[in-house]
Amino acid sequence: MEVNRGLLPLLHRLNLPALILLLIIEIGYFDFAVSQRLPNGEVEALKEIAKTLGKKDWNFAATSDPCTAVGVNCTCTFSGNTVCHVVKIELQKQSLPGVLPPELVKLPYLEVLDLTLNYLSGTIPKSWGSMKLIKICLIGNRLSGSVPDEIGNITTLKDFWLDYNHFSGPLPQTLGNIIGINRIWLTSNNFTGELPQTFSKLTNLTDVRISDNQFSGKIPSFIKNWTNLTKLELQASGFEGPIPSGISVLEKLSTLKISDLKGTEDSFPPLNNLKSLLYLILRSCNINGTLPDYLGSMTTLKSLDLSFNKLSGEIPNTFSGLTNVIFMYLTGNLLTGPLPSWILGKVNNIDLSYNKFTLENSWGCQKKTINLFGSSSMRNNSTGVPSCLRSSLRCQPDRYSFNINCGGREVISKNGNGNMKYDDDQDPAGASKFYQSSSNWAFSSTGDFMDNGDGDSYKISSANSSLSTTDSELYMTARISPLSLTYYGFCLINGNYTVKLHFAEIIFSNDESYNSLGKRVFDVYIQGKLELPDFDIVEAAGGAGKAVIKTFNVSVTSNTMEIRFYWAGKGTQRTPENGIYGPLISAISALNPDAVPREKKISVGVVVGIVASILFLLFSILAALWWKGCLWRKIEIDE
Repeated sequence: MEVNRGLLPLLHRLNLPALILLLIIEIGYFDFAVSQRLPNGEVEALKEIAKTLGKKDWNFAATSDPCTAVGVNCTCTFSGNTVCHVVKIELQKQSLPGVLPPELVKLPYLEVLDLTLNYLSGTIPKSWGSMKLIKICLIGNRLSGSVPDEIGNITTLKDFWLDYNHFSGPLPQTLGNIIGINRIWLTSNNFTGELPQTFSKLTNLTDVRISDNQFSGKIPSFIKNWTNLTKLELQASGFEGPIPSGISVLEKLSTLKISDLKGTEDSFPPLNNLKSLLYLILRSCNINGTLPDYLGSMTTLKSLDLSFNKLSGEIPNTFSGLTNVIFMYLTGNLLTGPLPSWILGKVNNIDLSYNKFTLENSWGCQKKTINLFGSSSMRNNSTGVPSCLRSSLRCQPDRYSFNINCGGREVISKNGNGNMKYDDDQDPAGASKFYQSSSNWAFSSTGDFMDNGDGDSYKISSANSSLSTTDSELYMTARISPLSLTYYGFCLINGNYTVKLHFAEIIFSNDESYNSLGKRVFDVYIQGKLELPDFDIVEAAGGAGKAVIKTFNVSVTSNTMEIRFYWAGKGTQRTPENGIYGPLISAISALNPDAVPREKKISVGVVVGIVASILFLLFSILAALWWKGCLWRKIEIDE
C-alpha cells in the first residue's frame, strides 16, 4: 500500500494519536478501493444470480469484496491490475433449489460455470448463447427441456456436461458448429433421435459419454472422424448395432464402453489397432463368432467385459498375455472346450459362468477367484443342478421354501401367520463370486464398480436406524451388484411357488437435496423370464426409504429356481456418489403352499367320543376301588 504523498508533510507536525487516526483512514480507503475493483454492474449481477439460484449466503455488502465469496473466482489483471472481472462460478454439492440464471449474461468475462450436484430445475436459458463460456457443467440436477439451438453459438466452449438430468428431445444441429469442443457428457437423460450429422465436424473431441438415453438409429459411422478420442461411452444409449468398422481408426482410445445394443447379430468389431485400451466393455452387443486372438496383445488392458453375447469357441491361448487385466467377464456366452492352464494365475477376477466349457468336477463352482457356476455343458437333467454343485449338495429334493435376508443377518419375521426365519446373507461377495449357503440356496455375483477405485462393496446398510414399515429389519440391509446378481434355490419339490421380492431404496434420500436425485434401474428375471423390465424401486414404492413387495407365481419343474437381477446400463452411475448403482434386493422368500406339511384335524364327534371314553374309564376305576374297600376305608376305621 502506498501512503498518500499529500499527507507526508503533515506527519512531522502531528502527534502519535493523530498519526494513528490518519493511518486508519488511509487503510479503510485502501480496502474500500479494493472492494470496488469489481464493476458495480457485476456486483449487482451476482446478487441477482444468487437470488435466482436460491443461494442465500452470499453477502455483497459495501465493505466486502465479492471476489472473496465462496464459489466466485475473479481475475484482476485488467486495466493495469486495477479492475477485476468474474471469470468462474463454481457452486457444487449445495442443493440449490432455484433455476438456471439468465443473469449470467451480465458477467461478460465469465468462462466457467459449474453447478454440479444441486437441486436446480427449469431449462437452459437461450440468452447463454451470446456468452464466451469455456465450460458448462450442470451434472446432477433436475433440469429439463431441450438444449437450445443458441448454445451452438458458444464457439469458445470446450466442455459441455449435462449428465444425470431430465433433458429431452433431439440434440440441435448447431452443436456441430463448436469445432473446438473437447468433451460432451450427456449420460442419463432422455435425449432422442439420431446424433446430428454436424457432429462429424467435431474432430477435436477427446471424451464423449452419452449412455442411458433414447437415441435411435445405428451408431453413426462418422465417429471415425473423432480421431482424438480417448474415451467413448455408449451404454444403453438406444442405438442399434452393429459397431461400425470405422472405430478401428480411433487409436487413442483408452476407454471404450458399449452395451445393450439393439438390432441383429454381427461378428467381433475390428479393434486390433487400439493398442492403448485400458477398459474395454462390449456387453450385450449381439456379437457372435469366436474371440479374436489379437485381444491377447492388448497388454495395457485392465478390464475386459464381453459378457452376455453369443461368442463361441475356445478362449485363445494368446489371452495369457493379458497380464495387467484385473477383471475379465465372459459370462453368458457359448464358449466351449477345456479351460486353458494359464487361467488360474493370470487374472485376479474371472467370471466364466453360463457357458459350455468342459470342466473337471473337482473344480467346483468357484476356483480361487474364477466363477464357474453354470459354465459347463454337463448338467443333471433330472434335477437341473449344474455339474459343479453335484458333489457339494447335501440335500434331497424335499424342500418347499427358502427365505433370504439379502446382505444382512438372520431375521425372524413376525408378519402373517406365525414366524418365518430369513437366513443370513453376509458373505462379502465380489466381482466374480459364487457363494453356497448352508441351507438350500446360493448366489452368483458378477461385475465391479469401475468408478469406485478398489473399495467396492456388494452389500449395504441403511443410514436410518429404522424404516417405517412392517418387518423393517428386512430392509435395513441389501445386496447390490454392478452388473448381475443371481440367487438360486436348490433341492426344491416341484410345483407352484409364491415368490416375494422385497425392495427398499436405502441409499438415495427422500428429501429436496442432490442426494435424492439418483436413479436406480434394473431388470428382474425369474426362471429365465423377464418379469420386471426397467424396474425402479423409488417409483414402485412411492419414494426412497419405503418398502415394496413384488409377488410372482413361479413354476418349478427341475427342483431348482433362479432369480436374476441384471443392470442393463440404465440409471445414474455417479450420482450422488460413485459405486452405488445397479440392482438392489433386500429380501427374498419362496414358498410352495401345496407342499407345506399340514397338521391333521380332529372332528368334533371324535373329540366328544375321546372325552366320553376317558370319563367312563375314570368312573370304572373309582367304582372298582370302592367295591374293594380301598376307597373311604380310613373314614370307616375312624368311625
